[in-house]
Amino acid sequence: MSETRRNQSNNERRIDNSENQHRRVVIENSHGEKLVGVLQDTGSTETVVICHGFQSSKDRIPMRTIANVFERAKITTFRFDFAGNGESQGSFQYGNYRREVEDLRSVLQHLRGENREISAIIGHSKGGNVVLLYAAKYKDVEIVVNISGRFFLERGIEGRLGKDYLKRIKENGCIDVRNRKAGKFEYRVTEESLVDRLTTNTHEACLSIHENCRVLTVHGSNDRIVSVTEAYEFAKYIKNHKLCLIEGADHEFTSHQHQLASTVLSFFKSDLKKADDGDDEGDISTSNRDSMRSAIPITSRI
Repeated sequence: MSETRRNQSNNERRIDNSENQHRRVVIENSHGEKLVGVLQDTGSTETVVICHGFQSSKDRIPMRTIANVFERAKITTFRFDFAGNGESQGSFQYGNYRREVEDLRSVLQHLRGENREISAIIGHSKGGNVVLLYAAKYKDVEIVVNISGRFFLERGIEGRLGKDYLKRIKENGCIDVRNRKAGKFEYRVTEESLVDRLTTNTHEACLSIHENCRVLTVHGSNDRIVSVTEAYEFAKYIKNHKLCLIEGADHEFTSHQHQLASTVLSFFKSDLKKADDGDDEGDISTSNRDSMRSAIPITSRI
């Protein structure tokens, strides 16, 4: 066999092996809905779970990029679609933070039932809020990563629902959101789902996260959807917290995918080392310190 053919064969074998490690997994949530996810199995039972944001899916950035970077580091990941999103069953609902926490609970219980140890939970945007709310309620995870999460949930509503949304939803019982360019129906916001968002208390959740749970917040300085100023609020109230700002990055880190993924991976690896060494301090910034000092800006090279 020629050298060229041999290299081509080896490359194809590596691709096949990679595809074999990516296994579609279906998990039933507490409402009987089937949640669809992808397990990128590296052979390690330690597993990191990745959660997507609002109207997103397991297959979008940055979820897929993070999973692939962790896979190259020989760390198993599981990324899944919340109910009503992506391939999962159920209808999409606005708000829905508490129910998505329970979806995450069902996923973690299933994975633990397969003798997998949950090493960390990672969430982007709304998923960042979900992983923090989960940690506050269940206190059974030691590493949490909040990417572009929103601290003030009362913000950002007018941008999606328009002005006087409270008055209109009281009068009509719901608001139908349409794509501004295409004019197509996207989803319905009920009064119940709006109240769910407005009564979800991020501040209280941050204070309830146990000090043994290490939390990383990553935010882009050029985020036009959730202001970078909200990232500092998490640093104020979470006991064991580190804040990293990526200079020039937008909400989805569109041009900063690998910077984001490597930042998350570095935090994960360094925190595992600290846990093994029994070092609770290290370079973890806590809310007792000046929140501005806890920020580590990362300058883009792209």
